[in-house]
Amino acid sequence: MSHKLKVGELRESYLTDEEIWRGFTIVLSSKSVKSSTYKYALIKALIENLYQINKDLQVTYDQLAYTFTKVYWNLIVHHNLTNQNRGKTARVVTIIKEEQSRNSIPQEMIFDKIPESIQLKLVSEIKTTMKENVFGALYGDTRGEFYAFDHKTERLKFNPAVHSFMLNYQRLITNLTNYHMAAMIEQLNDIPSINYLLGKVESIAKRSSLRPFENILLSHFTARCFYCNKALTGQKRETHVDHFIPWSFVQSDHIWNLVLACKKCNSSKSDKLPERGFLEEIIERNEELLLPVNNELHKQMHNYNPNKMIMLYDYSVKSGFDVIWTP
Repeated sequence: MSHKLKVGELRESYLTDEEIWRGFTIVLSSKSVKSSTYKYALIKALIENLYQINKDLQVTYDQLAYTFTKVYWNLIVHHNLTNQNRGKTARVVTIIKEEQSRNSIPQEMIFDKIPESIQLKLVSEIKTTMKENVFGALYGDTRGEFYAFDHKTERLKFNPAVHSFMLNYQRLITNLTNYHMAAMIEQLNDIPSINYLLGKVESIAKRSSLRPFENILLSHFTARCFYCNKALTGQKRETHVDHFIPWSFVQSDHIWNLVLACKKCNSSKSDKLPERGFLEEIIERNEELLLPVNNELHKQMHNYNPNKMIMLYDYSVKSGFDVIWTP
């Protein structure tokens, strides 16, 4: 398991912008397993220290742990967002809450205002937690291509291409990280003033039901699963409508990207791309949808062309949807 690593060597020195974007996309998406908000906090620490590196592009663990601790102190103490982990309480929360209680520090006191001696003590303790759970985890998600690290020397070394990339796109990476971290914190903390806002923003373009598309597809095609060819009887909601290219990538509902599926295929495919052979099949299927003279269907197929389907498939792979599904 990568989070247990004590040393991580840089596996790739040259990366294109496209490859680096893909790495960030995977880390920030559901493709990266996140039981806590730790990875987001480390990215924020890396961003804050982009200009604090030495001539070898190295940053010390103490520098990163200081930012990491500051982020969590202000979340946990100042904003009372104490749930930062799925399941048991995150170690960083326990450390901070115990120190706050031991020194009777009021909630309104931000990290920069607490005594320096307490800051240093917290940074030292949280640095140990980062060694155990953080540096190796993000290293694994980025396939060892973003940075090298060594627990003995307590230094992290940027990949030169990644460091340059983060400087060029610092504001955008910061905004993306803040968004995804906030979304996870919102899920973990039951606070009425913040709950569900991000979810509402994310889902405002999503239809409440795909049943109208189901009716159109059933009127033109045999009631069979697009993927496994199983007959669909309509009993027990056996007929489902699936986004061929996941909705989480296209963020829209168009009939040329929708197929009939059985419950089993729809459930197991979930947020994955089907194997490329199905791409040819849906393009052929869409050619049939272009034939009928039907005003409503014509409107649904407006601006469709096969190249768009291929482009969306290829871009979704580049954006981290690279776990290919097959029935």
